[in-house]
Amino acid sequence: MSGIYTKTTNAIKVTVIPTYLDDQSEPEDDHYVWAYTVQVENLSDASVQLLNRHWQIMDALGQVQEVRGAGVVGEQPVLKPGEGFRYTSGTALPTPSGIMSGQYEMEGAGGTRFPIDIPAFSLDSPHQRTRPN
Repeated sequence: MSGIYTKTTNAIKVTVIPTYLDDQSEPEDDHYVWAYTVQVENLSDASVQLLNRHWQIMDALGQVQEVRGAGVVGEQPVLKPGEGFRYTSGTALPTPSGIMSGQYEMEGAGGTRFPIDIPAFSLDSPHQRTRPN
């Protein structure tokens, strides 16, 4: 099961599609794996650069992991007006469901930095008994 999650902040649209990876997960060992594809689109009339990421990843027990770092998948893409950047990454949890959310730090014209929200999205697997998200 997966959905499509979208949020636009400061004319930057972020769309996330999570996918449960059954072939990489080992439910008997409390190891559940998801891929998520992110599309970042510049709807503004000026170029922007994605500098940093900050994720909050919460499992079904309420345990939160925070991930901070430069760029995404080793890149700090520059997006001209109307351009987009797509990448796929992944995460693993010890529970059969969870939720992720976060922010990107963007830099616009003149070096102005501003946050862009990543929409909260559910990590769901067929192994969960109830749907907490």
